[in-house]
Amino acid sequence: MKPIVYTKIPRIDRDLIARAARQTVADLHEGLGAVAGRQCLLGPKMRPVWNGAKVCGQAVTCFNYPGDNLMLHAALRLAEPGDVVVATNGGEVQGALWGDMATLFAQLKGLGGAVIDGSARDSASVAEMGFPVFASVISVSHPEKRGPGSANVPVVVCGITVHPGDLIVGDADGVLAIPPELVETAVTGAEARSAKEEAMRARLKEGATMFDLLNLQPLFEAAGIVEVEGAWNDPR
Repeated sequence: MKPIVYTKIPRIDRDLIARAARQTVADLHEGLGAVAGRQCLLGPKMRPVWNGAKVCGQAVTCFNYPGDNLMLHAALRLAEPGDVVVATNGGEVQGALWGDMATLFAQLKGLGGAVIDGSARDSASVAEMGFPVFASVISVSHPEKRGPGSANVPVVVCGITVHPGDLIVGDADGVLAIPPELVETAVTGAEARSAKEEAMRARLKEGATMFDLLNLQPLFEAAGIVEVEGAWNDPR
């Protein structure tokens, strides 16, 4: 593919994004189901730059040549309020993709956050600004601005293909990239799971056990697990 920049992304209903923002990554992951939940979950190298960072917005993507961040600035120019810049250089350590100046500009522009598969730097300043940034590497390595690269094309981020317009949701547990057509499923499932777990919390406080609430006895029996009254080294 030749270097290219697309100026638009498909848009998701804002009310649906707001509902997603009220959910945790864990509940949205489970709400997607066993297969889609795994397909949307970025690898665990992707971590918040500062504790407490949360992000929820649509992806404006960019692929940067290793050691270079020219296309990051294309993504910053194109992103609209609430959007999340998703930048990668293939996860390379060389050439920091993100820093405090990009953070300031993104914050002033009203962007929702940044997800960086590669190096981010100025982490203390980013934390002070309170802008949600997630990154796979922290390094001050100097970046060039020569290209080539592309913006608003599918990119691979920590093992997951992220498309322009995917809903990016991140918190202390990780980051999801949810395709627009699966957002309703994720949110509905997450809301149901959250309500179910709230009821379980109330039962636990009343004295119920996790074993009984999860109805694990039939699963023990199906697995052929034998329960012996006593310690493993008791005389037989």
